[in-house]
Amino acid sequence: MVDANEIHEHEVAAMFFTTTVDLNAAFPAVAARAQGWDRVALMCSHEMMVPNSLSKCVRVLILVNTEKTEKELVHVYLRDAKALRADLATDD
Repeated sequence: MVDANEIHEHEVAAMFFTTTVDLNAAFPAVAARAQGWDRVALMCSHEMMVPNSLSKCVRVLILVNTEKTEKELVHVYLRDAKALRADLATDD
């Protein structure tokens, strides 16, 4: 997401991570900190349990200060998560 949108740490106000409840071994924010995101507010949470919903899924919301329009922003969906927003998913 960061590379696809050419985001720099100083442009980020906060990052929110959610995981499905079947992912509970580590906080996703720990990985962000390990990548050097040490001055950005980070928060983790679990998604609600909805029957037949996607499992083993991490969602990331980045609040970024940018001049880009919403159509210029690249939304990243990997593997099975592409089904969540097929209209925005790419073949990358």
